[in-house]
Amino acid sequence: MRIHSPINFKSLLRQPWLPYWALVALLPFGRAAEAGAIVCIVCMALAWRRLPRMLREHPGSRLVCVLLGCYIAAALLSVPAAIMPGKSALTALAFLRYIPLGLYACYALSSTSRLRDFYGAVAVVIAFWVLDAWMQMLTGWSLRGHAEPERISGIFGADDPKLGPTLAVLSPMAIWVARERWGRRGLGIAFLLLLGPVMLSGSRAAWICFGLVTLVFLWREAGSPLRFITACALVAAISLVAGGIAWKTSTRFDTRMQRTLQVLGGNEQDLNEAMTGRLDIWRHSMAMIAAHPVTGVGVRDFRYAYPQFAPANDHFLTAESCGEGAGACHPHQVVLEILTETGGVGLLLWLTGMVIAWRAIRHAGKAGKAAAFPVTVSLAVMLFPINTHLAFYSAWWGLLFAWLLGLWCAALYADREEIQHGT
Repeated sequence: MRIHSPINFKSLLRQPWLPYWALVALLPFGRAAEAGAIVCIVCMALAWRRLPRMLREHPGSRLVCVLLGCYIAAALLSVPAAIMPGKSALTALAFLRYIPLGLYACYALSSTSRLRDFYGAVAVVIAFWVLDAWMQMLTGWSLRGHAEPERISGIFGADDPKLGPTLAVLSPMAIWVARERWGRRGLGIAFLLLLGPVMLSGSRAAWICFGLVTLVFLWREAGSPLRFITACALVAAISLVAGGIAWKTSTRFDTRMQRTLQVLGGNEQDLNEAMTGRLDIWRHSMAMIAAHPVTGVGVRDFRYAYPQFAPANDHFLTAESCGEGAGACHPHQVVLEILTETGGVGLLLWLTGMVIAWRAIRHAGKAGKAAAFPVTVSLAVMLFPINTHLAFYSAWWGLLFAWLLGLWCAALYADREEIQHGT
């Protein structure tokens, strides 16, 4: 699926996927992204009245219901034994909105032509975020104000450090569009433009995600192990030069690197400080899992359970990072989040969903796999377990995860719908 023609903005205004696109465009503004989700749900209800059979029989619709069903069922089953049953129940019920959201993606992106335009529109949003971040890197200011002392935050604002993780996870779509439109030169320029903001965002999780994205695209371009190794060496050299320049010229990057290098201290305290207290959180998470192995402490109840498993002088308790009397907000690691908040039952449901997703992509046609490639990469790096993570059962990161999942299910079968409907 190649992109040959420039974006026709007048045509885009008539596209049914505009509400789905608006959701990601509103991500930097916190809960405002929920407005995009609400519009998608309303549009889904209207589409269901017009085309109920198409939506019921669409293979992507069935797939998104099953995958989101695993995600939501894990949350619902954690409620009866939750630390705060009322809180967990309301949180789990709120996740039901993801199902019509995912179904709308399958309706609105039911052809490769629509999907191509959608990827282009998402790439425009990412390009805007990147340019704003570069402005902040060069001047200290972005459209949302001044950056924090330790990191740039761009369009997300100084009090929200999500620029790096979000850019890293969504970067495959921007890189893919650049590659399809301008070839390898476009791919290289997109990589370099994204590299700076991801580096200076100060998020080491984003560094790992973007590194994985880079490796996937290099492997796709190389075509052979020798070329892949050569390309990796070249990109590593570019990254080292860029990192060296950032280290010498940016106090934000220097501060982050100094903290990261504490890992070389050789003892547990240095490692814990380098990881911003993550070792303490993970240690207490293991204690929670041992105490609540079946259905966990309840979805989003980690912060309420934390004081029961941490000592009174724990840093996160004394800092009151999640509010008075609370500790760490979440485990900062996806597997630990699933096990602590939804237990072994939740992990089994997540693994079931992953097996179903793996079977779906294995049996998808060549065109479907190609169409879904950038979203597949996004989901893979988002879920990569050897990393720290934002909370997958939170309102914000969970919404982005559900958005990507709906897009993936739609993309996987978009070519089939184009053949059937002649769109």
